[in-house]
Amino acid sequence: MNSTTAGAPDIDLLSWGFAQDPHGHYALLRADGTVRRHVVQTLATQLNAWVVTDYQQARALLADPRLSKEIEPLLDAMTANAVDPTQTIARTPRSMLFSDPPDHTRLRRMLGDVFTMRRVERLRPWIEDLTDSLLDQIVPGEEFDLVERLAMALPILVIGQLLGIPPERRHDFRDWNATLASVQATAAQKREAHGRAFAYLGELIAQKRREPGEDLVTGMITTRRDGNLTDDELLATTYLMMNAGYETTAHMISSGMVALLTHADQLELLRGDHGLLPGAVEEFLRLESPLNMATIRFTAQPVQLGDVRIEAGEIVFIALLSANRDPARFPDPDRFDIQRRNRGHLSFGHGIHHCIGAPLARMEGEIVFGRLLERFSTWELAVPVESLQWKFSAQFRGLEALPVRLS
Repeated sequence: MNSTTAGAPDIDLLSWGFAQDPHGHYALLRADGTVRRHVVQTLATQLNAWVVTDYQQARALLADPRLSKEIEPLLDAMTANAVDPTQTIARTPRSMLFSDPPDHTRLRRMLGDVFTMRRVERLRPWIEDLTDSLLDQIVPGEEFDLVERLAMALPILVIGQLLGIPPERRHDFRDWNATLASVQATAAQKREAHGRAFAYLGELIAQKRREPGEDLVTGMITTRRDGNLTDDELLATTYLMMNAGYETTAHMISSGMVALLTHADQLELLRGDHGLLPGAVEEFLRLESPLNMATIRFTAQPVQLGDVRIEAGEIVFIALLSANRDPARFPDPDRFDIQRRNRGHLSFGHGIHHCIGAPLARMEGEIVFGRLLERFSTWELAVPVESLQWKFSAQFRGLEALPVRLS
């Protein structure tokens, strides 16, 4: 699984050690200065792929139309670049995430018609009340896992509410997504999780057709701009919203918490001025991008990166976690600074595929940390920071657990 180009740093991007300390490894790759091929995993499939680690190239490529996400040729490129050519690659219906203009433009516009800033802002009082109800359950001074009780719980409830998913089914998606994101789960386990998720969403969509509500799924069914979403597009878009809508927000909350717990000066700054919260959320996102790598792309045309020519039909991954700590863009990039002036992180992507849920994620982060600051004057890690473990995932950057005490 090591880099496949002679002379490249001997770094295994799918190793446990990499998952625990990606920043040190990415620093070596950036210092090497050459874009190289590595083995990367997406869902059940290990691929030979080019990995871009520096900020300037990453930002440019995120908006470069020569890098395509069109689903059918993408699947062909994945098959051609698979480490194991005999492995079956799951076929996924078209969504705005895996399409190029004009289809992407149409799909994003239709989702944007129902997933509006007005709808997001209307959720604010409800999210504030929900956050309060979760914090009401915390016993002051008692150890608890912040990942389980707050960081994961809140976004799952929020996206479930938005999509109109019954409360008893929302944790199913967490289980399915954990399997899909795991480096250790087998291909068979991942195919099963993928199948179960799509089967349930098919049932949900059928129910919303019979019993319309005030949720996003009903809105996508009834929107009329540019015609209707096809059944497959509706299914894929709902799946995308369910999975993208909670995991990254959850990881932003937990990694932001551990950053504050290990930087007392920054926590005190925030206590003294809650107006610094928006900037703090941006710094949480920059320091530990919830997505390790941007979602998969392939070269529809050859691309020249420095001395390296990437031919058409190759897989490319853009390492957001690395780009956000590139010293060429962010001075002293490993320093946590909630007043950092040099913003422009790539955690929500860039270009036409910029995350449509970014305003909701930012709102949730500001509400959660604002409420935590108001309600608890003492924050403590309940375990040594060295004992914290990060998820063994090729896609996500998030803590497995965060034992804390608040009082």
